[in-house]
Amino acid sequence: MQPTFSRRRFLRSATALIALPALEAFGGTRAAAATTAATAKRAKNFIAIGSYLGWHQPAFFPKTAGRDYTMPASLTPLEKHRDQITIFSGLDHRAPNGHKAWSNFLCGNAPGSYSLDQQIADAVGGKTRFASVELATGMGEGAKSMSYTKQGIGLPATVRPSVLYRQLFASKASRERTEYLLKSGQSSIDSVLDDAKRLQANLPQRDKDKLEEFFDSFRSVENKMGRQLAALDQPAPDPGYKLPSYDPITPNLQMEAGTIMYDLMTLALDTGSTHVMSLFLDGLGQVFAIDGAVLKAGYHALSHHGNDPEMIRDLIAIERAHMACFSGFLTQLSEKKNPEGKSLLDDTVILLGTGMGDASRHSNANLPTLVAGGGFGHGQHIAIDSKAKDAPLLGDLYITIKQRLGVESGNFSNASRNMNQLFS
Repeated sequence: MQPTFSRRRFLRSATALIALPALEAFGGTRAAAATTAATAKRAKNFIAIGSYLGWHQPAFFPKTAGRDYTMPASLTPLEKHRDQITIFSGLDHRAPNGHKAWSNFLCGNAPGSYSLDQQIADAVGGKTRFASVELATGMGEGAKSMSYTKQGIGLPATVRPSVLYRQLFASKASRERTEYLLKSGQSSIDSVLDDAKRLQANLPQRDKDKLEEFFDSFRSVENKMGRQLAALDQPAPDPGYKLPSYDPITPNLQMEAGTIMYDLMTLALDTGSTHVMSLFLDGLGQVFAIDGAVLKAGYHALSHHGNDPEMIRDLIAIERAHMACFSGFLTQLSEKKNPEGKSLLDDTVILLGTGMGDASRHSNANLPTLVAGGGFGHGQHIAIDSKAKDAPLLGDLYITIKQRLGVESGNFSNASRNMNQLFS
């Protein structure tokens, strides 16, 4: 006789409350997942990743359109995910130029207006613990937002991975214990181990494997965060640059913070804690050491390279490091399966781009854009001639993305079509 389970998705003890991933025994059987072909093609999660200092266009856009392109310099870490990504050139919102208009990335022609992620969150995010999660790595000048409500209110982003961790997996009352567990090398899993063993004993084998995979991922994140906490107690090497006094920890550790953020984002999706997330890659004067070599100048200065070959070389090194972190994220999502065998990557539309087409000139035209996952037919570079009379806008791509997520919409900002005929 098949055991009966409640729809509880948590493990509890006196000191911990841990959300679980979707399991077949909790109602996610393959039979229950039988849907129409149209519904089966839908994705349920959306992630937006935006770089404040843009992406160097010649190193982001392939030289040829179609499927047989050579992976451009900044995107080389994504080569193994070629069949899971699509690169777009020639798209923008016809928005104003300048850094003050950067939020056009998700807002469209009117910077600071109702952003794409919040439109999606308002439509599909209400059934999760967090309707949306806004994150950032790095440090820039002044407060900036990537996400805006329907009323045009900018949403603040969480910068510290430890804060996100506590939001996702710990209550306020357990904050001190969480930090103690991380620093002591123990795991929050240990405090719910008895409960976990009782649960696993009555699960089908597929669920047992899924739960063990989740616990391994959970422990891995805790170990990384433990190493991060330990590192913060040690004096940092001096790269010849004085870190900003308002945050001496984050700026030149942007890649390290990004790696942990991506781990936590994977867990947030895997546990169904949210369907919508954004990650803002900020930047100002941080000087990075890539492969042990300190770069020539700070991130912001490199983005204003003035066509200096050495500065462009170092800027591409930073962008490649960002893409290496992103590639690890895609790998994690592609390896995690839901109870129906669909990968988290196929279930998640990921938009990576920027509101800055060319930071060196403060131009917001021809925005570098990449879409991953979501069950789309990937593996190509779609090159749009922006001068053509019927050229689509970036907002038309956003309409296609919203429709893939089940958000029926025929417009976004100054766009009123979609790109389904080119990208589906």
